[in-house]
Amino acid sequence: MISLPPIWLLDVDGVVNANRPGWGGPPHRRGVWSAVDQYEYTIRWAPMLVDRIRDLHENGIVEVVWCTTWCAEADVLEHLWSLPTLGRAFTEPFREAAASAAKLAAARKVLANGRRLVWTDDLEVPNSGPLHDELTAEGRGLLIRPNSSRGLQRSELNDIHVFALKDR
Repeated sequence: MISLPPIWLLDVDGVVNANRPGWGGPPHRRGVWSAVDQYEYTIRWAPMLVDRIRDLHENGIVEVVWCTTWCAEADVLEHLWSLPTLGRAFTEPFREAAASAAKLAAARKVLANGRRLVWTDDLEVPNSGPLHDELTAEGRGLLIRPNSSRGLQRSELNDIHVFALKDR
C-alpha cells in the first residue's frame, strides 16, 4: 500500500520571498498588492525554487499547503508564480501571535490526521526543544527553518524530496 505524500506547510516571507535567494542568478522581483493590508509588497524569488515547489506538488511527491500570513490572499501568489490552486492551512488574515498560533495548530493537525509533515518557516519552526521533538517524533516530521534573507536552498529542497519518498 502506498502512503499519502507528506503535507508541506509552506510559509512565504523569508522562505520563498527572500532578498538574496541565490539559485544561480538574480531574484525575480515584482510588486504584489495586498487588499488585506492595502499595501504593495515587493516580492523577490528564485524562479528555480518556485519551479521545484511546483514540480514536487504536481508529481505527488508532497502536497503543498500554504501556511503563511498570505493565506487569505494566496491566489495572488499562485497567479504570480503560475502555481495550481493549493490548500490553505487557514483563511483568516492572521498576523503576529494569531498567525503563530494558527501555524502551529496547522502543523499539529497534519500529524493528528495521520499524515507526515514538512514545515518550512523562517520564524515559527522550532530548531530544538520539546515542540521540535513533538513535531518530529517517530520521523513523521521534517522541520526546516531557512535563513530569512536567503530562503529555501537547493539542499533543503533535496532534504524534502528524500523525506517525502521515505516509507512510500
